[in-house]
Amino acid sequence: MNQKAAIRQDASHLNELVQQIHSRTDFITYLRALQSHLQQRPEEWENRDLASFLNAMVAWVEDMDGYYQNRSECVPDQPSWKTLGEILLASRVYE
Repeated sequence: MNQKAAIRQDASHLNELVQQIHSRTDFITYLRALQSHLQQRPEEWENRDLASFLNAMVAWVEDMDGYYQNRSECVPDQPSWKTLGEILLASRVYE
């Protein structure tokens, strides 16, 4: 993942970027992209404060089996760096 390119991307690219997470370094780059997006476009975040974000994270992790089943993917037994990225991405807007 290209760190500088990832930081400059908008919300339409966050889904694409999460698919590119293969390592801890990629995950860090993705975190920077999320942070940048929140700072630049907070109106696109349903869960802007920590409490709301963590509540959404809990809810999504509880319901994530459906996400993976809808994508015809196996639910991960152990999360990968990519899985963590997917959790954070979903927590941005999950209710």
